[in-house]
Amino acid sequence: MRTYLVVIDETLEAEIALRFAARRAAKTGGNVEILALIPPQEFVQWGGVMATIEEEARQRAEALVARAAGTLLAESGLTPSITVREGEGPRIVREMIAANREIAALVLGAAASGAPGALVTHFTGADAGSMSVPVMIIPGALDAEAIDRLS
Repeated sequence: MRTYLVVIDETLEAEIALRFAARRAAKTGGNVEILALIPPQEFVQWGGVMATIEEEARQRAEALVARAAGTLLAESGLTPSITVREGEGPRIVREMIAANREIAALVLGAAASGAPGALVTHFTGADAGSMSVPVMIIPGALDAEAIDRLS
């Protein structure tokens, strides 16, 4: 089954990428994999404080993914696969693509204005040609109607 991998965060462009991926998956009989990244935490000398910081970051990521999955289900009827991982974003994305041969594309959203985010910058940079799947960059200036028409 064709799967679209979407990295979700709290930005509008992530919501746009998710909407596009959901529409493409619905039209192609595919699925959506939602990935929430937890940035690596800086070392804190006291273990209890470090554990609390890590747990709070995980809870925020899980709530974000649950909200995104609910939106996806309500709008498209698709039940996405969900992954929450801690670490460096580009490395985790590459690991997920390598581990799941059904991932057909990485779908990222670009901000409507300003500099692109870290993942867009990374995956369109010097080693973009080494990706094993297409990278779809969805412009943040697109509204819901345009996304539906284009997907």
